[in-house]
Amino acid sequence: MTTSGPDTEDLTARARIRDAALRHFGEQGFDGATTRAIAETAGVSPGLLRHHFGSKQALREACDAHLVKLISRINEQAAAGMNGVNYVAASMAALGPYQRYLARALTEGRAEPVFDAMVQMSEQWLAGLDERRSDPPLADRKARATVGTAMALAVAILQEHVSRGLGADVSGQEGSHLLALTLLDLYSHPWLSPEEAAAYRDALDRTRTDTGATPRSTKEHPDE
Repeated sequence: MTTSGPDTEDLTARARIRDAALRHFGEQGFDGATTRAIAETAGVSPGLLRHHFGSKQALREACDAHLVKLISRINEQAAAGMNGVNYVAASMAALGPYQRYLARALTEGRAEPVFDAMVQMSEQWLAGLDERRSDPPLADRKARATVGTAMALAVAILQEHVSRGLGADVSGQEGSHLLALTLLDLYSHPWLSPEEAAAYRDALDRTRTDTGATPRSTKEHPDE
């Protein structure tokens, strides 16, 4: 089973322009990249680029839409079951060519559709997990999905640092296997017990009270 294959459009000039834009936006940033240079890398005329996308902003939006489509496909396949596939490795391989774009765009405050789509996917996963929880969540589902998405993206964006720390390239078979095992352990063995988390929550609430803020009730969550 393969986790992704080239779309029909990936053989077209439109796709070559999009891929060239992902490269230039990643290397020069959105403001630094030019449509003329993107067109040259794609092997097309600036006029054809304008014909397909109209503007640099529209081209950036097409780049984000492509990544949302790619990530959604991997998420759907992962939700359907493992099926003998390491989806950590699959996602790292699929997003590998776009690592620089994601790192630059996200730190510039761009790529909002990509981040928001990943948050929505995380919310869907959390909805099922929350049904099996015996303790009430300390934050609402959207907040947890948002922070969880940021943490997940950090692994891909900081890929070189993570690889160095693990002692294996996470884009390779050995490294991606070790990364998957590490993530499984982190997700299945929280660093805090529910009792410890409740104690920290009470301490945080006292801190808010001391500074004049109103403590948030743990009994009132939008997800419940």
